[in-house]
Amino acid sequence: MTAWINKGCGVITCKRFILCSLGALLVLLGVACDSGYSDQEESSGNAIAVRRAPPDMGSPAPDFQLIDLQGNWQALPDYRGKVVLLNFWATWCGPCRVEMPSMERVYQDLKDEGFAILAISSDPQGSIVTRPFVAAQGLTFPILHDSDYRVSGSYGVRTLPMSFLIDRNGTLTQRVFGARDWNSAEARELIRGLLRES
Repeated sequence: MTAWINKGCGVITCKRFILCSLGALLVLLGVACDSGYSDQEESSGNAIAVRRAPPDMGSPAPDFQLIDLQGNWQALPDYRGKVVLLNFWATWCGPCRVEMPSMERVYQDLKDEGFAILAISSDPQGSIVTRPFVAAQGLTFPILHDSDYRVSGSYGVRTLPMSFLIDRNGTLTQRVFGARDWNSAEARELIRGLLRES
């Protein structure tokens, strides 16, 4: 005997409903990747990274200093006075790869107005994997490396991508889980609102 479920405009079988539900669940799970961080301390050589709870919105963004693709140190305090999109990602994370082109577009349009992006990769291989990815995508914003998860841990990153918006005073204003279209009208208005604030 076949069970029937009335769904909106049509009627579908229970078996088909279950398959559709599973497909929707897989799509939702694809919005973010597990970062792979455990709740325990993680050892990487002599460095130990501890994952903490994400910082509260309205609090100062935790400072950090990381190396970029050119071998230069980049420190968050150097970006004080700019609105910063801080993005945690990895090359193996599908949703991270999907959102990068929209990040590049909004960066190109707003960088002269005081907008910056710092994309922090947790790839343990560092520039060996990020450099070809950046070249293939044509990315121009700074890519930093956090292979020991020290900075990711201080921001409580559990899934990738995870992003934070930081205002001109260095205060955390937004935490965003999963991939987003940063070039959308809503995202642009959010960023422009922060750029208008002094």
